[in-house]
Amino acid sequence: MAKAGSWPECGVIAAEGGAASAVWGECKGSGAKPYLAAAHLDGDKGPAYKCSCPSRKIPCKHVLALLALWSQGTVADREDRPEWVATWLAGRVARQERASGAAAPAPVDPEKAAATLRARERSVTAGLEELRLWLHDQVDGGLAEVPKLGYDHWDRMAKRLVDAKAGGAASLVTQLPQTGGRGGGENGDRWPDRLLERLGMLHLLVDGYLAVAAAESDPGPADAQDATGSSGDTLARTRLRSRAVLRARVGISTRTEEVLAEGERVRDTWRVLGHRDSLTPDGMRSRRQWLRGSATGRYALSLTFARPTQTPDSPFRTGTEADGELAFHPDGRRAVRTGSMTERPAPPPPGGTVDQALDSYAEALAEDPWLEAWPVVLENAVPARSDGWHLADPTGASLPMDSAELWRLLAVTGGRPATVAAEWSPATGLTPMTVWDADGKAVTL
Repeated sequence: MAKAGSWPECGVIAAEGGAASAVWGECKGSGAKPYLAAAHLDGDKGPAYKCSCPSRKIPCKHVLALLALWSQGTVADREDRPEWVATWLAGRVARQERASGAAAPAPVDPEKAAATLRARERSVTAGLEELRLWLHDQVDGGLAEVPKLGYDHWDRMAKRLVDAKAGGAASLVTQLPQTGGRGGGENGDRWPDRLLERLGMLHLLVDGYLAVAAAESDPGPADAQDATGSSGDTLARTRLRSRAVLRARVGISTRTEEVLAEGERVRDTWRVLGHRDSLTPDGMRSRRQWLRGSATGRYALSLTFARPTQTPDSPFRTGTEADGELAFHPDGRRAVRTGSMTERPAPPPPGGTVDQALDSYAEALAEDPWLEAWPVVLENAVPARSDGWHLADPTGASLPMDSAELWRLLAVTGGRPATVAAEWSPATGLTPMTVWDADGKAVTL
């Protein structure tokens, strides 16, 4: 691929000082259309990459091959550039200007935006119908052959979902236990259970999304009656939130601009409980920051992303509280700040027992069955050892704990009771995020 013959069209866009501003190329692939690859080298926040291939790696192999050719001096400067390159670079410049406040966002054409959304929904629906057939094939064929299947067996389906713009569903496919017991860990002896469970959750997602899509395209008498009846705001809100969860899980995201313009706004004093970092399936770094409203008791998730070599932004500082307004995404959980907020140090947040934490998790799970983790705050919690490490409350109830943070927790508390904010997941256990020491100071774990 890193051969000049594979790139019938390529060029370097020079900056004003003579250095390279961008490199672009069109690579011959197995299909009729070439892969369109480009690298923006002097962007405001470092290099950026683009490619039309279905790979989720950034940069992909096509961009790397193009950069290899450029470093060898085999890509020449060109004055002309294809329209797709000009559009991409212009979009990046516009976004940088908006981020710096130098330019107002371009007005959105409502009709064009609606048409784009409808086209994407049709594409996602087609992709999920194919996924449903694929899921049936996996179960009909049994799991005995799974250990013999290679990575390509799963990756092909994930790539087709990416092509269908259902990136969320593609991500769930890549998280299936694929090696059939090889590699230990989640893929150990219980891999058939885990695989069947995740196949089932994928099937639930597919059926749920397609059922909602069908109901919206052809509302029946019952739906119409419910829509015009007086069954209550709660039922309507629950339906809207469930619909939003389904769309978000399959990969139809909501832009921050839309959330700020139309999202539910909640004013409160928001306690910052802590954060956890993780990697997305495509290698990006993500940061989940959890907040809880002092008056409403409502949880809010601030989600930020960064390139693999960068640290995601933290809009809030752990151990503080912020007075102000948050705008919530349609799923009712993810939120963004709407403006400046007054921040100050805060005492430990009110906590609860293990039973109360599990009740909160159950309520959240009812709205989003694909929930990966949920924040809990345990009061007077102590580490305890019984068939592995647990975090126990004063009633004696406990939850299994991810021991990776155990020693830092013990170093801060000395084993004494403390308030601990953590993420709970039945799959991985309790992962502490923050502990408040004897002086009430928050310590990030």
